[in-house]
Amino acid sequence: MEYVYAAMLLHKAGKKVDEASMKKVLEAAGVKADAARIKALVAALEGVDIDDAVKNAAVAPAAASAPAAEAPAGGDAPAEEKKEEKPKEDEKSEEQAAAGLGALFG
Repeated sequence: MEYVYAAMLLHKAGKKVDEASMKKVLEAAGVKADAARIKALVAALEGVDIDDAVKNAAVAPAAASAPAAEAPAGGDAPAEEKKEEKPKEDEKSEEQAAAGLGALFG
C-alpha cells in the first residue's frame, strides 16, 4: 500500500509520478524501495487519470455500504428473519426473591 500512497502523494503535490520520485518518497518515509514494484506501479498508472480513479473509487464503497432500510422497494432487500422468542425460564417475582433473602438472615 505504501507504493500506492507514494504515488497519490506525488500526484496530489503536482509532481510527476515516475520511478525516481517514487523511490525518493518511499525512502523518505523509511520504506526500502523495491525497484520492480515501483516500475510495475508506474507502468500501471501510465495513462490513468488519478483524480477520476479516486473519485470513482470513493463512490463505490459508499454505495455498497448503504443500509438495508434504504434498499429499493423492488424486492431486492432480503426478507427480515423473524426471531422466535424462547420460552422464559422461571422468573421469580420480587416478593419471592425478597422472601428467599429473608431466609438467609432469619
